[in-house]
Amino acid sequence: MKLHLLDILILLAYLATMILIGFYMKNKAKQDKESYLMGGKKLPWYMLGLSDASDMFDISGTMWMVALCFVYGFKSIWIPWLWPVFNQVFMMMFLSKWLRRSNATTGAEWLKTRFGLQGRGVKSSHIVVIAFALISCLGFLAYGFVGLGKFVQVFVPWDLIKDYVPFHVADKYVPHFYGIVFTLFAMFYSILGGMHSIVLGDAIKYLIMTLACIAIGIIAVQHLQHQSLNVPKGWNNPFFGWHLNLDWSKIAADANKKIADDGFSLFGIFFMMMLMKGVFASLAGPAPNYDMQKVLSTRSPKEASKMTGFVSIVLLPIRYSMITGLTVLALLYYNQLYLKGPDGITDFERILPATINNFLPVGVLGLVLTGLLGAFMGTFSGTLNAAQAYIVNDIYLKYLNPQASTKKIMSMNYVVGIAVVVVGVFFGFLANNVNDILQWIVGGLYGGYVAANCLKWYWWRFNANGFFWGMAVGVGAALLMPYVTTGLPLYWWPLLFVLSLIGCLIGTYTAPATDTQVLQSFYKTVRPWGFWQPIHQLVAAEDPNFKANKNFGLDMFNVALGIVAQLCLTIFPMYLITGMYQPLGLTIALLVVIIFILKRTWWNKLED
Repeated sequence: MKLHLLDILILLAYLATMILIGFYMKNKAKQDKESYLMGGKKLPWYMLGLSDASDMFDISGTMWMVALCFVYGFKSIWIPWLWPVFNQVFMMMFLSKWLRRSNATTGAEWLKTRFGLQGRGVKSSHIVVIAFALISCLGFLAYGFVGLGKFVQVFVPWDLIKDYVPFHVADKYVPHFYGIVFTLFAMFYSILGGMHSIVLGDAIKYLIMTLACIAIGIIAVQHLQHQSLNVPKGWNNPFFGWHLNLDWSKIAADANKKIADDGFSLFGIFFMMMLMKGVFASLAGPAPNYDMQKVLSTRSPKEASKMTGFVSIVLLPIRYSMITGLTVLALLYYNQLYLKGPDGITDFERILPATINNFLPVGVLGLVLTGLLGAFMGTFSGTLNAAQAYIVNDIYLKYLNPQASTKKIMSMNYVVGIAVVVVGVFFGFLANNVNDILQWIVGGLYGGYVAANCLKWYWWRFNANGFFWGMAVGVGAALLMPYVTTGLPLYWWPLLFVLSLIGCLIGTYTAPATDTQVLQSFYKTVRPWGFWQPIHQLVAAEDPNFKANKNFGLDMFNVALGIVAQLCLTIFPMYLITGMYQPLGLTIALLVVIIFILKRTWWNKLED
């Protein structure tokens, strides 16, 4: 363990601050349900954007991305499209304002604006969204929990503290023990202070992470000045062909095994599958998690668009400064790092904690450790808040106690928060590693989500019955997938999508269309583009001044520019830290041109 007193004091100061924030925000949060779950919809867009970006800066994801950057080099910028990361661009350009116009509290509550309160499938569609939200929230809680334990274990070897723990912990459960300890801190301040605590805590964590990431980047540049990276040919080229063509056999042979295990060798096919899935997933809008809750918590539709646009700007350059810096240090001193797992196989997810522990000076180590632990707590608390919103707002208040007092609602939030944490930790015990959970969530579970949630925005005839059957078939197949298939979940995504689409169509045409009054209200309020002509004619008959949304072409143009800009923000620190100044200059020039265009085609045209 390389932690010094200063590092420990920085960490303890942060944990104490989080507890104080929970107590400080408690009274503000318990004013009413909306204040607790959504900050009263009074928080400024840049604070919510900072919080959303901060929640995405998690330990597990960063460990995974450092491992990717080490093995795949600059080509690793494409792999996060699995999420897909460019869904933020679709939201920025049009989906965030569409979602915020509903004025709903959760994704399940949003359904009544689209399908109404009566008709076949309405209740079922409501229940299936809640089920999906809770399954995905629990999956992300388990994902964060596993990554945290593996991270802490490197800094605090079990042999040093096991004599002080009054019970026996088996070696394979040591990471889970560490996970539980820090989970309790995250649970405390987020349950006590709700969204107010989460946003303030995230802002503090982002400041710490920014200082840490810049410091890591500078340290990596200093180490690289008199050395060169020993990497395969093509490692520092972001472009690719059908095959990955990275040969690590003479440098780190286990990296070749990871490429084969990941299933990314045929990178061209993988990329096409990822892009297809990513576009449909982005058109479906945000999944019902902390990302959606931040959008719904903004003050207006215009601010919702600004908030999601702000996320990429504050997240990507800072995060990739850390990722690239740690990758450079790991490549320079690979033989000094012990990356073997309990099974004797190289675990590349250990690069992040091992590199931090070996090469960062006192103080910087404390900042990085605190920032990454805070990252876990932020992601955990945001996900927990989303799960609480669905259980309390969409189950307890809708079906069990609609007349509950504010005091009872707050008590239920506390009870539900604790229960969700317990179940999330249980799932964490069942997981093998970070990548397994991530691949299942983004490749499998979200595959069952996409079809129904695309159709709800763009096709007037789609009804609640179709939504229910599309979601039920898709999510049901995704839950069964780990037991009946092998290989990368992404490659099964087209089958999940087709099965879900068939469920959508059969469900839709075996039930009447949604009530036209509900559809007219939705169309007038949300103002989507798509296949809405019959409803547009009804609305225009009542209000001749109403104009259809004809911005499809402009929105898609802006999306294309936004995705390129997002890639520029991602690769900018990679070029900077590795000293590739010519492509860095081209990247900056391209980014400036895109910003200039989007100022005219997006920012100047924002409206509520």
